[in-house]
Amino acid sequence: MPGLPPTFKSLFRSASNPPATVELLCGWIKSVRLLKNLAFIDLQDGTTPHPLKLVVRRSEESSDVLKQLRTGQSLKVKNAVWKATPTRVQPFELETNASPDCLQVMGQVPTSYPLQKKHHSLAFLRSNPTLKHRSNYLGSLLRFRSCVESSLMQFFDSQDFTKVSPPILTSGDCEGAGELFRAEANAHIARKTSYFGRPTYLTVSTQLHLEVLTMALNRVWTLTPCFRAEESDTNRHLAEFWMLEAELCYVENVQELTKFAELMLRHVVKSCVDQKLNLLPSIFPQESADSPESVVARWESLLKSEWPRITYTTAIELLKKQHTVSQFSFEPQWGKDLQSEHEKWLAAHYNSPVFITDYPRDCKAFYMKQNRDAADTVACFDLIVPQMGEIIGGSIRENNYDILIQEMHRRGMKSEDLDWYTSLRLNGSAPHGGFGLGLERFVSWLFGAQNIRDSIPFHRSAGGTIIM
Repeated sequence: MPGLPPTFKSLFRSASNPPATVELLCGWIKSVRLLKNLAFIDLQDGTTPHPLKLVVRRSEESSDVLKQLRTGQSLKVKNAVWKATPTRVQPFELETNASPDCLQVMGQVPTSYPLQKKHHSLAFLRSNPTLKHRSNYLGSLLRFRSCVESSLMQFFDSQDFTKVSPPILTSGDCEGAGELFRAEANAHIARKTSYFGRPTYLTVSTQLHLEVLTMALNRVWTLTPCFRAEESDTNRHLAEFWMLEAELCYVENVQELTKFAELMLRHVVKSCVDQKLNLLPSIFPQESADSPESVVARWESLLKSEWPRITYTTAIELLKKQHTVSQFSFEPQWGKDLQSEHEKWLAAHYNSPVFITDYPRDCKAFYMKQNRDAADTVACFDLIVPQMGEIIGGSIRENNYDILIQEMHRRGMKSEDLDWYTSLRLNGSAPHGGFGLGLERFVSWLFGAQNIRDSIPFHRSAGGTIIM
């Protein structure tokens, strides 16, 4: 790009047809090693997990300059000569000298700079929120997340979906669980009034608004922040997270939805396999992270065969049998929601992602379509995966006005509060359905990160304090 230094990622791409010299190069020092006649510097610019190796020729005049170099400093390099190294891991290195014209420190670091060239635990990195992303592992995790988002966008474009931007501020609870964050202007809090004239909340899901838009655009999707005031303080829960949600018209069978969701995820996994050399970090933590070999093996196994599908009733039967052998903390019972331990056991039992369909309607939200052959169940699905549990939930939506109103009243809901939503069923309604994918859970599971808090740049969770 004109006026900007080349990224390290672009330099690695040009290794097969390299320039003779790189006129300008900028990055952060990862390590410095001084020898008698040479200095070896590993640089990183954040665009690739692979450091770029810089060889600096030493002289008596330049020794003082090189001795001032420290891990973490930002460095500008000019007129570096390209040297091919085909027998080494890095196919090239750059060579320059330590004169002020060729080497310039642009940003200093204190002697207490915490990210030295040694192993850092994830707990330690989390305690340094402004610097943690400079680590090889967490920097790679953010790039991996970006790759997943790009792959999802490519998939939805290929399926003729329109990306939309539903509101974050809402007037109600889409899920009906009451886990809401209320939003209000400071001035109105003091006056005990409301900016919008009624209670307003941060969204827990954009689904209801997506249903409005899908009735105009046929197929829509979004990737937006969602907020849930859950009290669960675990490595699987966040108070603020990003959710991919999709709605599509003219889908009448929950199995069609599961096939579409599987097609979407396989597309992402295939892109991960194709780019694995540029996605995985070169340094893995010694704890709370899967090995690179197991991560790649997971990706490849996901592409081998179709993922199993079972009903909720079948799942309960399997869990009850297992409960007689080794008791769960929560006894599995038909009519009760599956617990995390149940989901993880089922995924481990099949050693695969598993679609669970047709839950009892009292376990799910009011808008899900009731099954004709079993009115006490609804046409819905959850996708559970090994180690993580649920990552997707979806359903066919109830498009019959009378049945929807009846279900809302059965649950003690005030249907008039959602007149704007229910009225869709009276104005050219069409059968439709959709799902939501928790992005952080999906990214964590694919990358092998065992704590969901590492898959979002700045986590917000129950029991935490927002300091930035």
